[in-house]
Amino acid sequence: MIIDTLDNIMVYRNISHDIFSGLSFLRNAEPDIDLGVFDISDNVKVIVGQYETVDRFSDSFESHRRVIDIQYPIIGIERVFWSPIKYMDIDIPYDYEKDCIYYKNPHKQAMHVDIGNNIFAIMFENDGHSPQNFIHSSELIKKITVKVSI
Repeated sequence: MIIDTLDNIMVYRNISHDIFSGLSFLRNAEPDIDLGVFDISDNVKVIVGQYETVDRFSDSFESHRRVIDIQYPIIGIERVFWSPIKYMDIDIPYDYEKDCIYYKNPHKQAMHVDIGNNIFAIMFENDGHSPQNFIHSSELIKKITVKVSI
């Protein structure tokens, strides 16, 4: 997982054109962006959603095989738990249609990151992540998730 600020997106310009285009979209997005799904290119799609964060969304962690997630709350702050999938047990096997596999029993060095307020997270295939958690109390967030095809 990569954690960074939108101020530093130029670092990713020469690493991946698709990741950079997703980050550029985030940097230019406004809080009043419409909810829904938007295609940026053949390899990059954006999902804008809104929900209340919860005390602990799930003890389950997810990962994806066909996309890289870039997650950024444009309104509010969200806690995302992280654990490497290598050390976890499969909870729900891979679903090709949803491109999702669920894990349980996070690694003893699992951690969390608080995203939003200019801070984004990039989650790769080996990054188990559990989003939608609050930090101090529940809040309504608007989150942009960029899906970059691998």
